[in-house]
Amino acid sequence: MNMFVVGEIVNTHGLKGDVKVKRLTDFSERFAVGEQVYLNMNGEEKKLTIDQFRTQKNLDILHFKNYNFIDDVEIFKGHRLYIKENQLTPLATNEYYYHEIIDCAVITTAGDTIGHVTSILSPGANDVWVVEDIKGKEVLIPYIEQVVKEVDPNKKEIIIEVMEGLLD
Repeated sequence: MNMFVVGEIVNTHGLKGDVKVKRLTDFSERFAVGEQVYLNMNGEEKKLTIDQFRTQKNLDILHFKNYNFIDDVEIFKGHRLYIKENQLTPLATNEYYYHEIIDCAVITTAGDTIGHVTSILSPGANDVWVVEDIKGKEVLIPYIEQVVKEVDPNKKEIIIEVMEGLLD
């Protein structure tokens, strides 16, 4: 089963087993009390149940069931937290998870292949897809209606309308 990163444990917090987590998801409910997350510890999957959650400054503070002392969670520092595919939240129409977009081929409405999506930037109003073109050059494609005409994650294809100056 596929696993998806939702956070990274950056440090412990206090002496009672709390950890500081840098959230790597748009869904804060991933860390709600009762939710389960996974750690990959040296190739071994460790299932953790969240029994306390709060936010402090720009980090989330989590406590896991049956991990009540700093010594229990010290080894978690630097590890990422994951969820399984069946825990993904359904998205609205024309919304996609990053993993559905990355590696998609980008093709113009005229049928020309531009390249493939290598990463996604979130600078503000809309996402920007970083596309490596067939020459190895990066092209930035804004995820806006005027440019992105069709997304088919199953075919791993994105159809775009090339606006003036977009590929220069």
